[in-house]
Amino acid sequence: MKTIGVIGGSGLYAMEGLSDVKSISIETPWGPPSSSLITGTLGGVNMVFLPRHGTGHTISPSEINFRANIYAMKVMGVQWLISVSAVGSLKEEIEPGHVIIPDQFIDNTRKRPATFFEGGLVAHVSMADPVCSTLSDCLEEASLCCGGTVHSGGIYVCIEGPQFSTRAESNLYRKWGANIIGMTAMPEARLAREAEICYSIIALCTDYDCWKEDHDDVTVSEVIEIMNKNVDAAKKILASVVNAVPEKKECLCVDALGYSIITSEEYITEEMRNRVGPLVKKYI
Repeated sequence: MKTIGVIGGSGLYAMEGLSDVKSISIETPWGPPSSSLITGTLGGVNMVFLPRHGTGHTISPSEINFRANIYAMKVMGVQWLISVSAVGSLKEEIEPGHVIIPDQFIDNTRKRPATFFEGGLVAHVSMADPVCSTLSDCLEEASLCCGGTVHSGGIYVCIEGPQFSTRAESNLYRKWGANIIGMTAMPEARLAREAEICYSIIALCTDYDCWKEDHDDVTVSEVIEIMNKNVDAAKKILASVVNAVPEKKECLCVDALGYSIITSEEYITEEMRNRVGPLVKKYI
């Protein structure tokens, strides 16, 4: 039976409509996740929910323990992982309140651990296509069914934060061809790929960042107002998509590590085997 994980971003701190709800605390080799994981069923589908910024939004983007979050999802048997993320628009046509399902990323973060493979075990996974197209298609269809304005594809530039961009930076990202800007997709997408979990994002636009001269510069109060409306849309999309996600994974994500581990097996220590065991057990 499939298990779908949801990582909630700004404004989405709980998962509504779950039956058989349990709270599970997990300790990982990289420390604790952002909070306890909430499990249950939605429409007969196993669900695992985690608020990315912790209960009460106490964790800054740079302080998120991304490795612990993804590792915990893997341990819980999550096969499909949906990220819900508040973003700013870098394109005129992407308006506050719109939904974007991005398919590419530019990682402009600076100080976040971005791999499970270090300290004697080296792996190079492909990030050419960083989201699962199967899951993205399901999210797009569910978003359209819920009546939202949806933009399929596009580039998400991920910045370190927690400050918003300068005007010069915002205009630079536009010249790069980026469509939206946020603070949390990286290294989340990288780690999900290393964990062979299908990953995609429901990006919910809250503002025009600060590049648009005829629009107010982004402020927290503005973001919160739009964000609350977006959260309602996200809940409807999640409720709609769970039964559309396939039972069986047949995409490339499922074997992402198959030809990626380059370290000779005789040099892999027992400590490292134990550290990444759930990720590599079918290969090592």
